[in-house]
Amino acid sequence: MSSANLSRDETARRAASITLHEVRVELDLTGAPEHARTGFPTVTTLRFDASEDATWLDFIGESVSKVVLNGEERDVDYDGARIQLDGLEGENTVRVEAVAAYSRSGEGMHRFHDPVDGETYLYTQYEPADSRRVMACFEQPDMKAAFTFDVTAPAGWHVLSNQSPAAVTEGIGVQRVEFAPTLPISSYITSVAAGPYARLDGEWSRDDQHVALGVLCRASLAEHLEGDEILEVTRQGLDFFSDAFAYPYPWGKYDQIFVPEYNLGAMENPGLVTFTEAYISRGAATAAQRGGRANTILHEMAHMWFGDLVTMRWWDDLWLKESFADYMGTHASAAATRFTDAWARFANSRKTWAYRQDQLPTTHPIVADIPDLEAAKLNFDGITYAKGAAVLKQLVAFVGEEAFFEGARRYFAAHAFGNTTLGDLLDELEAVSGEDLRAWSKAWLETSGVSTLWLESDADGGRTLVQDSGDVAPRPHRLRIGLYDRHDGILTLRERIDVRIDQERTAVEIADAELTLLNDDDLTYAKVRLDERSLSAVTESLSTLADDLVRGLVWSSLWNATRDGELAVGRYLDIVRRHAPAESNVALLSAVVLNAGFAVEHYVGDEDRAAERRTWVDAAWTAMQGADAGSDAQLSWARAFAAASVFDDSREADLRAILDGDAPQGLPIDADLRWLLLTALTTTGHAGAEEITAERTKDDTAAGRTAEIRALASRPDAAVRAAAWESAWTDLSLTNDHLDATISGFRAGGRRDLTAGFDGEYFTRIRDAWTERSIEIAKRLVIGLFPDAEATDAVDEWLAKNEDAPAALRRLVLEQRDDLARALRVRAAQQPQVQTSSDIPGSSSKN
Repeated sequence: MSSANLSRDETARRAASITLHEVRVELDLTGAPEHARTGFPTVTTLRFDASEDATWLDFIGESVSKVVLNGEERDVDYDGARIQLDGLEGENTVRVEAVAAYSRSGEGMHRFHDPVDGETYLYTQYEPADSRRVMACFEQPDMKAAFTFDVTAPAGWHVLSNQSPAAVTEGIGVQRVEFAPTLPISSYITSVAAGPYARLDGEWSRDDQHVALGVLCRASLAEHLEGDEILEVTRQGLDFFSDAFAYPYPWGKYDQIFVPEYNLGAMENPGLVTFTEAYISRGAATAAQRGGRANTILHEMAHMWFGDLVTMRWWDDLWLKESFADYMGTHASAAATRFTDAWARFANSRKTWAYRQDQLPTTHPIVADIPDLEAAKLNFDGITYAKGAAVLKQLVAFVGEEAFFEGARRYFAAHAFGNTTLGDLLDELEAVSGEDLRAWSKAWLETSGVSTLWLESDADGGRTLVQDSGDVAPRPHRLRIGLYDRHDGILTLRERIDVRIDQERTAVEIADAELTLLNDDDLTYAKVRLDERSLSAVTESLSTLADDLVRGLVWSSLWNATRDGELAVGRYLDIVRRHAPAESNVALLSAVVLNAGFAVEHYVGDEDRAAERRTWVDAAWTAMQGADAGSDAQLSWARAFAAASVFDDSREADLRAILDGDAPQGLPIDADLRWLLLTALTTTGHAGAEEITAERTKDDTAAGRTAEIRALASRPDAAVRAAAWESAWTDLSLTNDHLDATISGFRAGGRRDLTAGFDGEYFTRIRDAWTERSIEIAKRLVIGLFPDAEATDAVDEWLAKNEDAPAALRRLVLEQRDDLARALRVRAAQQPQVQTSSDIPGSSSKN
């Protein structure tokens, strides 16, 4: 294991011998606007007790120039990741002077130069282990301390950290800002941002508590910042969580900053939450986009308690913060904001992520085995987030909402500013609910895989609810079954029946219905199959169901059956074409059209793909034309039409007409939509470099330059694709966003005639990339450039020859291999327009 990849065992030993008290970090960011300057001075002073005479500090940077321990300068023993210390006393103070590196990958101190106005913006991103790229530290979550940041930066900049400034000193062209010490927190949630950000101020007040609110973004995006709505959601969330958790917001101020080239959706740094700029729309935005942003705001706010106030001891219990935040963000959205459809969005989109992840060969329990930091980095996945949140929703159904929240309140009261494991939470929940949650935990949190539920009928009309949980024992479920009948063609709820099951087969007393929907209300985590009568009913009448959540559950069931090869992809696409144009919830619509496009490219048989591409382009065009002018549906279908036109050029003239100004009435043709349309023309050979450059000249922004890279790389020319391939692997100047754009361009249009020749080279490059590049960049290369081949032979050969490869790298390759194998399996099973026994739920084994 490299010195940069910390293990659970060694950090546990370090925590046992070190008690950290306080950390002071001095950063000199005055040189940041100079493009040629690669690093910045950083000085860290740590005060700690030690019971052993040696330990190490974590730091990844350009150099370490001085280490002073207890007033004595020591020889620098630094290997690029660890600074060794020996001769420790009972009480110690160590001062480390070093130079850290500005980041282009979103890890550590990321630096961005805005092409619009030439200004420079900085922000930090650390989770799980990148605070060591900015300061010398003990890089593990269970060593909390009070952190004081002292930042020197150019005059006129906003300089921010977790706390408010305690002192500001101004000089000629510079300012020095010393922040108040934090309450005890882990290093990975400390944060610094600096630059000429635009700022909107607000306040939240409750009883005697007054919290200053701030919303910030780059100055060139300020006109698009929907700051008032962001502040409204923030206040609603603080109201909700203050009541729900009965523990006052503990972190003083509450700043939220939207930053460029961000790798995540957001990060819960207390007092300074960071968000991707993707949540700021430069043009039109749908209600689904705003609802997604609200959900993320509330997800990060829930972390102020779950994760920041009480922190997991090690990354095995990452779910203790992420699963809870994912659940709470959705719950608070539905309960406290105007985005009351949050659970429908969760059921149809978020859980799709979980189901996919949980069917991979690398799936893991929610409470995972995380031996080191590389494994931790990859466990920010659909299991830890979405499956964990879905299982928590089942826990609420199991113990009751009041017991659940009372257990959380006791948990915060007992462990504030400390570190915990699974058992600590279960103790509190058991105390208030009276339920045996150790057995529940073993079934739900400590096993992997997704259960599949379906109904079987016998000759006498009896009904049996069947649960297939794969290799694990049947799980306990509390769920509802919805019975729907058709009246004048409209599917209407007759009744919902509460059911408890914990066996593979459970007899249930329910009447027959045209649509029988298992897991109505989405209380549990399971894939649900529709019986043939129900499938026929939704084929004819899905869009007549009035409830967003119910439609979301049906859409989810159809998609899962399709990707499992149990519903013919042609039948699925027919249902989409019939009912998606009438889908009134734009979040459901967005997910459905995304899945449909994926199905066309990955699950349709090779001989039928060209015809299905054309049919899908025509369907998107017709739906866009039929949507209400200016509606979210019209915009969603326009985006779907542009995406589909990357693969089929039959409506090239229509694309060109929209770009030339002949757009459907009410459709907002903003810069982002123009790039989607132009990239479709570029990928199919109907536009070239000159037109791309002209478009970028009109949109000379960060987003415009990234879109230009993507469009240029997507041209259907062998030399162009070869250049994009080489650039992705070797151009170290590419930022994280520009690398993504290059990869996207290389793969555009599914043109295997232009990309298949690089398959072999991929497997010769990935180990070096994993060793030489940061994990964030290496991950993008390994996933983004994985060959969409016609067989798994090459990847199987690599796996066999590289059993000694880093476990995290092998995990990524195994996951991509599984997706490819699934696609090949589903394609091979297709018999177009002919329904076979495999279309009947329950007639074959479940994936």
